[in-house]
Amino acid sequence: MDARVQNPTDSSIGELFGRLADDGRALVRAEVGLYKQIAVYRANKAKLGVAALVAGGLLAFAGLIALLVGFVIGLTDLVGGVAAGLIVFAVTGIIAFLLVRWGSGKMAALSGDNEERQALAAGETRL
Repeated sequence: MDARVQNPTDSSIGELFGRLADDGRALVRAEVGLYKQIAVYRANKAKLGVAALVAGGLLAFAGLIALLVGFVIGLTDLVGGVAAGLIVFAVTGIIAFLLVRWGSGKMAALSGDNEERQALAAGETRL
């Protein structure tokens, strides 16, 4: 009977499956790390947008209060309180509108920006 001669560099099926499982775990860890980094990147880009939305909402609320105070003063004096309230309301309303519009544009960063999309597309083409 001939004895089989095995090459010492050959691996058994068990060893190959073990390496495959290790490589699979490493791939999953890398994917989870990538998605975590993407989430942190997007959240950091959206911080200013959230702050602008909050500031715009608070400013709009302050404008509404000023309008109501202006109506109260206008009802008691009937000289110019309503006009003053309307002017304050218009100015704060315009500022609030601009802040909300700017902030909502910054919130689009949560879905990724062009630079991020290009990097992901370049990474996919290399596979």
